[in-house]
Amino acid sequence: MTPLPHFLQARSGTSFFSASSATPCPDAGRVRCAVLIAAAVLLLSSALRAQESVVTLVPTSTKVAFTLGATMHTVHGTFKLKSGEMRFDPSTGKASGAVVLDATTAETGNASRDGKMHREILESAKFPEIVFTPTQVKGSIAPQGISEVDVTGVIRLHGQDHDITLMISVEPAANGELQASTKFAVPYIKWGLKNPSNFFLHVSDTVDVEVHATARLARSHQ
Repeated sequence: MTPLPHFLQARSGTSFFSASSATPCPDAGRVRCAVLIAAAVLLLSSALRAQESVVTLVPTSTKVAFTLGATMHTVHGTFKLKSGEMRFDPSTGKASGAVVLDATTAETGNASRDGKMHREILESAKFPEIVFTPTQVKGSIAPQGISEVDVTGVIRLHGQDHDITLMISVEPAANGELQASTKFAVPYIKWGLKNPSNFFLHVSDTVDVEVHATARLARSHQ
């Protein structure tokens, strides 16, 4: 329980709300008592509102996959999650934190293609991280079943920031963990990355990304 403010503690060590205090407030002090009680209620309410939710992703059990369509075949690849934490206020939806992908781990199973991707497209030596920074959460996580949550934020890719809203499905799992998944398209050429198409090969101008994550939910005070 949140302790009462210092000014509400009586000199004897009891509070104005103590059951052991049998003497009512004198007439001259009724207004002062009312003000103090109202202040205590406001402070206690503020303390409850100050709680925020903290979602921490588990890198070892989170999969980030991408798909790129091409004329001859479809390219499938993966990234590794470096870290991920999102904090949000359930009462306002205001969010903060960062989900960080290690761009240097991108691979498609073809060494030659991967080398070109890192040198010419991602330029991962220069831009080693892809970061999503959440700013707003819409929706709530139910204690059972699947919940749909919209998370708005900014993706920093190849040194540039881009606004995006992710539609995320969340379901409680065992041991207090959550299973979360989302799909979204990245218009990488529009966002400034090099077009890998040539005379013989034409690829899509968007990359489809799919994320399946394990997360832990906790509460903390702001």
